[in-house]
Amino acid sequence: MATATLRSVLRRNGLLPLFETHRLRDLLFFSSSVDPAAAVGGTISPDPHFMVKYLVSSCGFSPTEAAKVSKPLAHLRATEKPDAVLNFLRSQGFDGAGIRKVISADPRYLCYNVEKNLASKFQFLRDLGLSESDIVDVIWNNHEILCRNVHRSLVPKLEMWESLLGSRELVLKRLKKTGWFFFPSVEKTLHPNLKFLRDECGIPEERVSVVLRSHPKLISQKPESLRALVARADELGMPRQSRMFMWTLDVFHNVSKERFEAKVELMRSFGWSESEFSSAVMKAPTFLCISLDMLRRKVEFFINVVGFTPSFIADKPNLLLYSLQKRVIPRFRVTEMLKSKGLWTGQGKFTCILTLSDTKFTEKFVLPHKENVPELLDILRVAGVCKGK
Repeated sequence: MATATLRSVLRRNGLLPLFETHRLRDLLFFSSSVDPAAAVGGTISPDPHFMVKYLVSSCGFSPTEAAKVSKPLAHLRATEKPDAVLNFLRSQGFDGAGIRKVISADPRYLCYNVEKNLASKFQFLRDLGLSESDIVDVIWNNHEILCRNVHRSLVPKLEMWESLLGSRELVLKRLKKTGWFFFPSVEKTLHPNLKFLRDECGIPEERVSVVLRSHPKLISQKPESLRALVARADELGMPRQSRMFMWTLDVFHNVSKERFEAKVELMRSFGWSESEFSSAVMKAPTFLCISLDMLRRKVEFFINVVGFTPSFIADKPNLLLYSLQKRVIPRFRVTEMLKSKGLWTGQGKFTCILTLSDTKFTEKFVLPHKENVPELLDILRVAGVCKGK
């Protein structure tokens, strides 16, 4: 009766054609006494804000968070797909926090078809030998896996990374800790970068792989960015044939030109020449990753306390890589105390003493004197090196 009356009113006013679309059907549908949820197996609502309420009640978002997350979902009026997605994620071991992180990363995942869009990705990860908890970690850090095609995207990237890192175990280890691993394109990024390093720079793939096992992100940057790093290394005078060349590229990837110049100025203030600075970088490029303040403190200690000259430090830049608080200062204090008590003649260079492992240093310089000079153990305990020997 209500339907006939509404049609009659619309026809008299010439408006019926405007409502003979899905909009009229929606109006009539929601005004009927039939429960629409029964037809689709979920909740259907005409309330434009119902997804906010849904995200609060079903996922545990705060109202503010839900309002933000719901924006890409404003078109939804039913919870059938979101219900299915949430149930699936829970069945795969995701807790509330994990689900919120995934949905926050891309709320459109709630619109996915579980069988077509999600199940295959989880099966792909299971086939790699990952446990349920591992898979949760991988998706947590690499949620984009969920929107990638298994055969066109995930498999080629997996194979490429296996080739670069040398084993699937290393790939899976990175997958569980890294949030960008499946993002770079094989065709547009990984292949061009590898080809450039191999064919134009003359760097063997094995040497590239050695660096990538520790710092895989180096190969994942835009090709033009990698070329810019090579140009910086060339400008420094680093030979491309050097085993330090790839490490220098990795350092430059993490150290901006501004930070680099600041360190040039710092070391110049201590008396390093331009050639000494370049030589030091070629021998131990990773010292450039040390903060400006810590680098200053290390150089000042070696010059003012130990008695090294700036040129000596430039010739042995590995000295700058040792921890000042945990290795350099405590070992210097131990050797100086032994000297003052006549228990060590000072034979053996301090540079060699710094290269010893904590165990070797303790066995050689501390334990033989622990009865006569118990303070030696205290020095190491304060530094956090020795725990109760």
